[in-house]
Amino acid sequence: MTDLSARAERLDEYLDDRGLEAVWFARPNGFAWLTGGDNVVDADANVGVAAAGYDGEFCVVTDNIEAERLADEELPDAVAVESFPWYVDSLADAVAERSRTPAAADFDVPGFESVDAIRLRQPLTDGDVERYRELGREAAAAVETVCRNLEPEDPEYEVAAGVDISLASRDVNTPIVLVGGADRARSYRHYTPSDDELGAYALVSVTAERGGLYASLTRTVAFDAPDWLEERHRAAARVEATALAATRAAATGRLGDVGDDATATAGDVFEAIQAAYDAVGFDGEWEKHHQGGAAGYAGREWIATPDAVDPVIEPMGYAWNPTVQGAKSEDTHLVTSDRFETLTKTGQWPTHKVEPVDVAPLKGTDTVPFELHAPVIR
Repeated sequence: MTDLSARAERLDEYLDDRGLEAVWFARPNGFAWLTGGDNVVDADANVGVAAAGYDGEFCVVTDNIEAERLADEELPDAVAVESFPWYVDSLADAVAERSRTPAAADFDVPGFESVDAIRLRQPLTDGDVERYRELGREAAAAVETVCRNLEPEDPEYEVAAGVDISLASRDVNTPIVLVGGADRARSYRHYTPSDDELGAYALVSVTAERGGLYASLTRTVAFDAPDWLEERHRAAARVEATALAATRAAATGRLGDVGDDATATAGDVFEAIQAAYDAVGFDGEWEKHHQGGAAGYAGREWIATPDAVDPVIEPMGYAWNPTVQGAKSEDTHLVTSDRFETLTKTGQWPTHKVEPVDVAPLKGTDTVPFELHAPVIR
């Protein structure tokens, strides 16, 4: 469950800084961040069936259909639940009637300010990290179990179904499951599953979610590996290693010209990523697909772009996903001031030692090789 005291400390500061009396979260990742619970019934809805609020105390507002279930199964005992008749009010109106004001919310409530929930969710707390480790192990185990049993004749959509089942059996949701066989993985960066057979090799890319936390990973399996696959995968892996080295340097004020009193941005890390693509011989490949970014209570809390100003902080999850046509290197890593930790790892999939590229933004920093996941050649 969520450490409510850590949330309260962060929210007290937020309320004081903005002169607010309360803040509310009804979007699923905000609700999960605050309470550790799940307010989703309709997976297509942007706003869940309940709103979690804080005004010095924790409270959840929902309709009478959901109140008992949420209290029994989703929420800590310290969170009070208030219900309203399902046929009388909308969730927004119910929150507006019950909240102290002035207030903010992550969904549309009459008279309320908007809250930037992304900034509140960073950095991760110790409790977040422990839950993240569990999710990462479960996600990697599920995906790797499926990948070890792949055959060239398998249709992509059957592989995707197998991943869904493997993760569901571990109580993990799958917002994104991409499966690309030899033909489609070379043609598209988002290889949504089709009825094509895998053929000579396959990329399986997954974003998994549990308790509001998200972990992303890609695994490569080759049956008759194309001549270029190893080179392109190694190039993508070196870009990922460079991104990780730049992330820690940015988070600790040692990236490029960023001083100790300044916070480096996602754009600063992106500069290193661009330079790495050039150095490994694939200049311009970064334009074909986004490169990833910070991860936590969203698949990407932010995505790095050349002009991004999002702060790079620690401890935080980062999921970089560089691609070189037909190849991809991706895992979710915990980055702190003194270490890296691959969260989506079982120890049962082969790795290779990958050196970051010695690009200009990393000059003068202490870079070390990374153990990143390698293709499986069968």
